[in-house]
Amino acid sequence: MTVASARHILVKTEQQAQDLKDQITKGADFGEVAKKFSDCPSGKQGGDLGEFRPGQMVKPFDDVVFKESVLDVHGPVKTQFGYHLIQTIYRN
Repeated sequence: MTVASARHILVKTEQQAQDLKDQITKGADFGEVAKKFSDCPSGKQGGDLGEFRPGQMVKPFDDVVFKESVLDVHGPVKTQFGYHLIQTIYRN
């Protein structure tokens, strides 16, 4: 059974997500950015969502976690919750 672990940052606008991604690309720590800016309660844990299986998250989120490269920061990804930056920690 496929399982993944990911962390994310959730914000209201695509521009804010892109600005935060730029900060991370330039060396800012993903977890610290999540703690400071994420609108999701997971932000308190650096955006950590723990382990989950395909179908447990909304489809656009799932598609990134289960199809895109591991450890890279992907996004902005739009869902009904807002805009996400997503980093898959591992997937098996």
